[in-house]
Amino acid sequence: MKTPIFTGMATAIVTPMTETGVDYEALERFLEFQIESGINAIVVMGTTGENATIEPEDQTRVIRFTVEKVARRVPVIAGTGTNNTQHVLTNTRNACQAGADAVLVVTPYYNKATQNGLIQHFTQVADVSTVPVILYNVPGRTGVNLLPKTVAKLAQHPRIAAIKEASGNMAQMVELKALCGDEIAIYSGEDALTVPFMAMGGHGTISVMSNVAPREAVAMTDACKAGDYATAAMWQCKLLPLINALFSEVNPIPAKAAVSAMGFGKEILRLPLTPMEDGNRAKLLEEMGKLGISV
Repeated sequence: MKTPIFTGMATAIVTPMTETGVDYEALERFLEFQIESGINAIVVMGTTGENATIEPEDQTRVIRFTVEKVARRVPVIAGTGTNNTQHVLTNTRNACQAGADAVLVVTPYYNKATQNGLIQHFTQVADVSTVPVILYNVPGRTGVNLLPKTVAKLAQHPRIAAIKEASGNMAQMVELKALCGDEIAIYSGEDALTVPFMAMGGHGTISVMSNVAPREAVAMTDACKAGDYATAAMWQCKLLPLINALFSEVNPIPAKAAVSAMGFGKEILRLPLTPMEDGNRAKLLEEMGKLGISV
């Protein structure tokens, strides 16, 4: 059995930006807010962090900055995936050198590799990594589904330690658990399925919602860890309207709007992403207000 990188709630953080680059002052304040709220891990330079439009050298700089400011209070997981295996190898080496505790590697998008291609891709990444690797399956964005039987084969690699499963398919998660057992930690990539995932033996969630409501998100996973699924289900239901608002437009547009409204930097995104539409923003702020989140 491999030791889970974290158990509970990890925030896939937004990257605050200025008109000319990363807003490191806002990023530092946001990291402190997350840690003070009890979050169990930080994921930096994932999809929510706009990694697709940030240059590799800046990605490494953001990872190193995050590692330094977090100072080992919680694990720092760095997103290093692209659809070019050689680029992923470089990104992974850079993240390891920057001090990341683990790397998160998405299935190659657009290329639509075969399952054999995925095995070779992830194996090469794990071979060069000096830290645990988290597979990331999100077919809605990538066009390819990392099948449970493929994950079971990859789980035999000593550094492939976990999967972020964001297919939204609970039956697939159950099959993962049945085939992999304790060989790999399973994290939900769907905020709305946190409690069902953990009830089936999942280790937690890599979350967008916890950018905005980290204390409430942690209360939900803490209840799961304590076996109090009645309380956990209450939180899942209470947070669902906020989750729906945060996905009313493509992530991370709503998350960036929410975090900006909370005072952590400007609502600046890199094209092709654009600021949130007014009607959707109003609904998002309304749901935040119902939870007592100050804006």
